[in-house]
Amino acid sequence: MDHGAPPHDPGNQWHRTRRMTAWLLALWFLATFFFIYFARELDQVHLFGWPISFYMAAQGMMLVYLAIVVIYLRRMRRIEQLVRREQGEPWHGE
Repeated sequence: MDHGAPPHDPGNQWHRTRRMTAWLLALWFLATFFFIYFARELDQVHLFGWPISFYMAAQGMMLVYLAIVVIYLRRMRRIEQLVRREQGEPWHGE
C-alpha cells in the first residue's frame, strides 16, 4: 500500500455520480420538454422531408435517449477506473 497517496474518499465518487446523473436527467428533461412544447413551431423545419417534430417523436428522441445512456455508461466506467486506481486495485474493465 502506498502511504504517500491520499486515502480514498467514497463520498467523492458518490458526489461525482450524483452530479453526472443530475446533469443527464436535466438533459433528458430539457430535450423532451423542448420538442413537445415547441412542436408547432418546429413543424416549419423539415428533416429528410418530414417535419422535425414528427421525426423526433417517431424516432429521434430514442436516439437522444440512447446517447444519454451511452454517456452515462462511459462516464461511470471512467469514474470506476479512477476509484480503482486511487485504491490501488487492478482494473479489468474493457
